[in-house]
Amino acid sequence: MLLNNRHLLGIAELSPQEINTILDLADKYVDLNRETERKGQRLKGRTVVNLFFEVSTRTRGSFELAAKRLGADCINMNADGTSTRKGETLIDTAMTLNAMHIDVLVVRHSASGAVKLLADKVNCAVINAGDGQHEHPTQALLDALVMRRRTKKLEGLNVAICGDILHSRVARSNIFLLNKLGARVRVVAPLTLLPKDIDRMGCEVHTRMETGVKDADIIMMLRIQNERMEGSFVPSAREYYHFFGLDRAKLNLAKPDALIMHPGPMNRGVEIDSEVADDIHRSLILNQVEFGVAVRMACLDLLTRQLMSNQRLQDAAQ
Repeated sequence: MLLNNRHLLGIAELSPQEINTILDLADKYVDLNRETERKGQRLKGRTVVNLFFEVSTRTRGSFELAAKRLGADCINMNADGTSTRKGETLIDTAMTLNAMHIDVLVVRHSASGAVKLLADKVNCAVINAGDGQHEHPTQALLDALVMRRRTKKLEGLNVAICGDILHSRVARSNIFLLNKLGARVRVVAPLTLLPKDIDRMGCEVHTRMETGVKDADIIMMLRIQNERMEGSFVPSAREYYHFFGLDRAKLNLAKPDALIMHPGPMNRGVEIDSEVADDIHRSLILNQVEFGVAVRMACLDLLTRQLMSNQRLQDAAQ
């Protein structure tokens, strides 16, 4: 099964079948990446460009590794190395990339909707690697893969997403995905860090960790995104940790075998205690990093196949 769209801009536009198609293929790539010989030729002759207007370690690195393991040529670009610093518009950037005849464009941008704007102007496939406070689809997909491989299914899981929900594109994408696949989602945050429309997003809302994590199967912690804040949203880091940081006492309120996740980067001692984050039996944080490569390989693979299918149809119509 191919995807119905030539771009991957958000989880909201994916069907449950498309999500499972990506996860099933990513499952195979997880196993492949654990072999001694990990490099394939699926994307041989294809060009992938990582265009990042925001700093990233995990996402950009895993996209680069994913492209190279599939045999593609991969070029990394960031805001400091593009002509947007000299006043070039996103549209002009899109036209420039079009002229290079690239195959897949991976974009991270600080403005919600910027990736969609680029996608509307280029001929290649576009993957959203995070746009403002909108979505981060591949993060939600890798999180789902981590949960599915460990718990065997997502349907019926109680997942508590805790922290800065207001500014988190990761939270939005995870809420969309988990709802589509039948999990029960809770969000846990102080009122100042909850979106105004949270009641319409299909999740339980809690403002206390004690009730929010009670009997949870998965606890996903989010960092406070100070770079997206104007003004003060919490009294202090120390007070925030006391009430909303995940420590052993709060973890004990969840199910005895509850698992811990965090998309990174972590602020230890602010949203999560080091003892909990490094618990080798309960923490899935390193699995999230590992599986990120496999999920991005699956996305690059499927979108490239869709691109080739579209090109064949266009050639046949001419």
